[in-house]
Formats: sequence, C-alpha cells, structure tokens
Amino acid sequence: MRILVTGGAGFIGSHLCERLLDEGHDVICLDNFFTGNKRNIMHMMENRRFELIRHDVTQPILLEVERIFNLACPASPIHYQYNPVKTTKTSVMGAINMLGLAKRVRARILQASTSEVYGDPQVHPQPESYWGNVNTLGVRSCYDEGKRVAETLMMDYHRQNNVDVKIIRIFNTYGPKMAENDGRVVSNFILQALKGEDITVYGQGEQTRSFCFVSDLVEGMLRMMDRPGFTGPVNLGNPTETTILEFAKKIIALTGSRSRIVYKPLPADDPKQRQPDISLAKEMLGWEPTVAVDEGLRQTIEYFDSVLSAG
Repeated sequence: MRILVTGGAGFIGSHLCERLLDEGHDVICLDNFFTGNKRNIMHMMENRRFELIRHDVTQPILLEVERIFNLACPASPIHYQYNPVKTTKTSVMGAINMLGLAKRVRARILQASTSEVYGDPQVHPQPESYWGNVNTLGVRSCYDEGKRVAETLMMDYHRQNNVDVKIIRIFNTYGPKMAENDGRVVSNFILQALKGEDITVYGQGEQTRSFCFVSDLVEGMLRMMDRPGFTGPVNLGNPTETTILEFAKKIIALTGSRSRIVYKPLPADDPKQRQPDISLAKEMLGWEPTVAVDEGLRQTIEYFDSVLSAG
C-alpha cells in the first residue's frame, strides 16, 4: 500500500515508518521537524519506497494514499507548552486537513490520540468508556483538549461523511530514538543517571505511570489499522503500573549509576495515576505488550549511551 505517516520523523513515527517499509509498503513521511529529527529517518532515505515531505499539517496537502497514520503533534509538556496555540492548531487543523484528504481519496485514517484525554483520572485503571477529568483552562489543556477535539472530528467525519476512521489512545511509550530534550520521565531519568547527575523526582514520586515499549505500540497500531469494522477508541499501553520513585530506582540499578534522587514540587495538572485498561485491545485486536520493562529499558539505555558517546 501507499501509506502516509504524519509526524513520521518523530520518535514513534520513525519506528512506524521502519515497520511499514519492512512489510513492503510505500511510505510517505510528512514532518515539519518542530520535534521530529532527521537522524531518526536518515537510514531510510536510500530506500526507494520511502519519501520525505517537509510540511506542516496545519496546511492542506494533496496526495494519493490508501492509508493515513496521523501522529503529527508535539507530545511532551516541554514541547507542547512552548507554543500552546500552535499545539492546538496542529491537533485540530491537522485532523481537519488529514480527514479532508482521507475523504477525498477514500483512505482509512488512524488518529494517534492520547491517555491525556482522561486528564487527572478519577477512575482507575482507565477504560475507553471513561470521559475523563480534564482542566480546560490549564497549561496542559492545549494538548489534552486538542486531542479530544481531534477525536470528535474523527467520529463526526465518520458519521457525516462515512470516512473510515480508527482512534487509538497512546499511554506512556519509550524506547530508542526518544528525544533527549523532551522532558519525559524515561529520557530524563536515563540521561541524568548516565551523566551521574541528580535524578529529579516531582512530589514524593508516589504518582504512578505505566510504560510501553515502542515496538509493542507499533504492533498495536498496525493491528488497529488492519481491523475492519472497529473505529475505537482503544487504549494502547502497558497495564503494569509503577510509581515514579520505583522507576527512578530501577534506572539507577540498570545503569549502575551513583546518581542521587532529589525531590521538586509537582507541576500543575500532573496526573496522579495513569494506567490503561487494555481489555478492549485484547478482545478486538488480540494485542497486549510483550516486551518486559527491564529489557525495554536496557535497549533504551544503550541508545542514549550511544547518543552521549557520539557527542
């Protein structure tokens, strides 16, 4: 197939492009390189089935494709809060433009939504039926609300125009090719540990997260795209829950670091709990994570170690 991946030079997008090429598809990677990195895709540039287009999804584009993976949007608080208006426009106008394209060429489109649509959840773990507890006025709202509107647009285009849509809600994902400067807990902790710096834990580290390795996520995305008659939304993430403090200690042990743990105040609207209920993914996609956290972290640590060595 001829497949478009928006945000294809990003962390998850580049892994998805690799997998699609491995399966024999023609891949168009579209990215404006606000958070994407050419380093993530350079090794694919020699492949005749790979094409790169520098483009911003807030602007329309005319292409002939059969499937669209819409991943374009800064996904870490540091990046999406840098220009919150642009973040909202990317989610909302990007979805409108990609849905317009899907409608014109009759392509199936998958929207990469997020666990952030659940906000600071009052239901735990979070099933897809939960409507969320989101602050519409906070510093994270540009991302949370942008993604919620994108989901709304997907369903309205589906109901009104019969566009074939798929919605996934991505929970914390990690692995090689994560950006070093994205402020996420995995990259922060690993880099601090490798450099022997203090590891920064917010609050008392009692907030929980669940971490899914990127190859597991990509597998879930492909299964969802290939599943007929199911729009979602569906949670994709690892249901194994851990506290941030436990996670910091695990990374210190795996890196053999002498880093100390230091505590700082919690950021605004930081969710206290985050854990997916993946019952629906198991039922409809036959999917669940297979990469153990320790193994995934070893691969991620090796990647960041090589990045630091390269200078």
